Amino acid sequence: MIESRDWSSRLSPSVQSIAPSGIRKFFDIAAQMKDVISLGVGEPDFITPWTIRESCVYGLECGYTSYTANRGMMELREEIAYHYEQEYETRYDPATDILVTVGVSEALDLAMRAVLATGDEVLIPEPCYVSYQACTILAGGVPVSVPTKLENEFRITPDELEQYVTDRTRVLLIGYPNNPTGAVMERTDLLAIAKFAEKHDLLVISDEIYGDLTYGDEKHIAFSSLPNMQERTILLNGFSKAYAMTGWRIGYAMGNQAIIAAMTKIHQYTMLCAPITAQLAAIEALRRGEKYMKKMVAEYDRRRRLIYDGFTKIGLPCFEPKGAFYIFPDITPSGYQDEEFAEELLKAEHVALVPGSAFGVCGAGHVRCSYATSIDKISEALARIENFLAKHKKT
Repeated sequence: MIESRDWSSRLSPSVQSIAPSGIRKFFDIAAQMKDVISLGVGEPDFITPWTIRESCVYGLECGYTSYTANRGMMELREEIAYHYEQEYETRYDPATDILVTVGVSEALDLAMRAVLATGDEVLIPEPCYVSYQACTILAGGVPVSVPTKLENEFRITPDELEQYVTDRTRVLLIGYPNNPTGAVMERTDLLAIAKFAEKHDLLVISDEIYGDLTYGDEKHIAFSSLPNMQERTILLNGFSKAYAMTGWRIGYAMGNQAIIAAMTKIHQYTMLCAPITAQLAAIEALRRGEKYMKKMVAEYDRRRRLIYDGFTKIGLPCFEPKGAFYIFPDITPSGYQDEEFAEELLKAEHVALVPGSAFGVCGAGHVRCSYATSIDKISEALARIENFLAKHKKT
């Protein structure tokens, strides 16, 4: 038998330095088990609304199977521009300021590669989505973690950012409503961050994929709609969460003409264009999908209140999330570290959730739970967690 050569030494050092996603570990285990309730995967449990699906089917029947322009169909870019003008009073030129991408993940990767030189630093408030650090490293940048705190509902402040800014800082990357915490930033919070960005001449990459999923009286504010921010903001958004279109892989980036042109240059050599069928579906989502989206948001709100009350009653402290579909309870009263808690809970009660440390060091001691699942499953999961604490809590 011929021995296989070890090729690991030929791999890119930046790729080797990146840990696998902490989200997936527990779901690989859970997939081998029966009767598991998952509160982990950040995916709507709704099916894409039928009018959106029908638009895709009709497009296929009409023979829409070709490439589109690299930047995406002009019709879709016009709808995106119109949406932002109506909702946020921001004006983007669909010909030059908008790029349609294969999901928001591609948009983030393109933005990083377009604006970072080797060694440039990116301020990243944590806890944060797992891709932020990895995309920074793959683009040659240096991620700089900025911890946020439960007592401040995981909002970021200029004072916290000032502790980490250096002469190598080029970008501030924010994601609100936040994954994994459910935190939102109010207008006064964002205005303070905008002043910080101006003071240090930073680009701001604002991941707003959960912007339509907010609860209560506070409406989402697009970062680019703040005074003097449109030119220095790369705004990322898409259709996965609000319209239950995760598998369609359709997103977009908006920004000043020079940056979008640079992102498009990379995009045309890698993805070429987003799938035409997904673009047709996105057009329909913007034109006629709002009523379906609002029904889904109302149902998430009902689940949000249930899971918040449930964790509060069983003694795991958390703040009431105001956006996205996640809650981030503090599990230190259980006596476990967050990864140990997730492992033991999965083994004992067949409930899958994600350790908070998967989202950054300051997420340690918490777990991320998604309420993008049914009321019945959430209720049963809470009962199982309470049972686990009663039987296995460390003293």
